[in-house]
Amino acid sequence: MSKLIVKRILISLLIGTAIGAALSEITFLFLRETARAPKAIVLTIPAGTAEQVARGEQPPTLPENMIFVVGDLLIVKNEDAVDHQIGPLWIPAGASAHLALSTEENLAYECSFQTSKYIGLDVREPVTFGTRLYGILFAGLPLGVLIAIYSFIMPSQKKGS
Repeated sequence: MSKLIVKRILISLLIGTAIGAALSEITFLFLRETARAPKAIVLTIPAGTAEQVARGEQPPTLPENMIFVVGDLLIVKNEDAVDHQIGPLWIPAGASAHLALSTEENLAYECSFQTSKYIGLDVREPVTFGTRLYGILFAGLPLGVLIAIYSFIMPSQKKGS
């Protein structure tokens, strides 16, 4: 009888973990952009950007908001003939500057190369193998325990009765 109980619990935990893995991986699909190691990201301000912004046009190559992971290095390269600013960075014409993104936060910086005059930087924790494993176990183990409890509470139906 005890082997049957252990077997039922193990099968329930396995089923719960499998369901937890499936649900967890589906949610991680939405976090693809942060499922990477930190890296250097170059943002190039093209020539003529200041003129476009003065006319109220959004430069097509410049995003209005950007998503990063903790540890990324934002390198802003100014190819325009005019000096530009993004938050704490002052980038003279023909020069570049960098900003280390070391903490998880949402930033709204003043930005001279956007028509809205600001840019949003969203810095998130990177999704790692450990994060994914934690998600699977955090969802799967409690679900497996609930399945095991449910299997003991529900009366077993024997065929032929």
